[in-house]
Amino acid sequence: MKAIQISEVGGPEVLRLSEIDPPTITATQALIKVSIAGVNFIDIYHRLGRYPQSLPFTPGVEGIGTISELGADAAEDLQIGMRVGWVMASGGYAEFAAIPAASLIPIPEDIADEDAIALLLQGMTAHYLTRDSYRINPGDTALVHSGAGGVGLLLTQYIKSLGGRVIATASTAAKQDLARSAGADLAIGYEDFAIRVKEFTDGKGVNVIYDGVGQSTFEQGLQALGRRGTFAIFGAASGQVEPIEIMKISTGSIFLTRPTLADFVATREELLWRANDVFAAFLRNDLKIAIVASYALSQASDAHLNLENRTSTGKLILKIR
Repeated sequence: MKAIQISEVGGPEVLRLSEIDPPTITATQALIKVSIAGVNFIDIYHRLGRYPQSLPFTPGVEGIGTISELGADAAEDLQIGMRVGWVMASGGYAEFAAIPAASLIPIPEDIADEDAIALLLQGMTAHYLTRDSYRINPGDTALVHSGAGGVGLLLTQYIKSLGGRVIATASTAAKQDLARSAGADLAIGYEDFAIRVKEFTDGKGVNVIYDGVGQSTFEQGLQALGRRGTFAIFGAASGQVEPIEIMKISTGSIFLTRPTLADFVATREELLWRANDVFAAFLRNDLKIAIVASYALSQASDAHLNLENRTSTGKLILKIR
């Protein structure tokens, strides 16, 4: 089968299209015939070696496909031929992937592959951020960094559906327009964003900051957050936040958290509940999907370069078949 393999960590050039044997599954896995793989920042971290993997490996923690084989101990709600998706299991940049059966999510018949792939990692991230990391209540104001990115666009729509207001940051006027089209009440650049936030909130600051950028936005974010607000740093597109003095978060008695999706889909029951809640939001038009770039498997390096340079908006995908 064709697959992207990484034999050494480094830049996008280490993503090499190879011909390898299909994987052999264990009793708790399923063999998936992959149709689409999502391209996410965690794939870049794996490629760079920030989250080390055993070499060589096939990247891709998110995908859609059909079940070709099932292990003997697979979940009872799965069957061969079923269309499924997954997150947080590697191997998606390939024609076939061996995926833990417990992590597979049946895809509703009325949701296309291209929509489903944008509702998995990014949709469930937006879901846990707005319901668990900080639960949005009517009248709350949230600051969403990278508001034109895949997560940012879904976050904005979720917050609005829950009755909140959104201030979105984005690097260009075109991206700010895209954030506004998703429902942002105010879309601004990154320069002096804390000042703009305080002006918009009559000096109070926001109830919550959802920050997938990290290092370059953290210090200003502390100034933009209101009393007893929550600072949720769920990504690090600009680099990891430096270690901080605890007294930096004492002003305003703020809550600082670094959540990850894995802790919010810790059981199969929670995984399916969260995924199906996201699917339901899409089907009732609370969420609209933006697939902005589709690449062939052989173009994986181009997709990484696009995402890594933060020139993209919405969701990037690899079309495997």
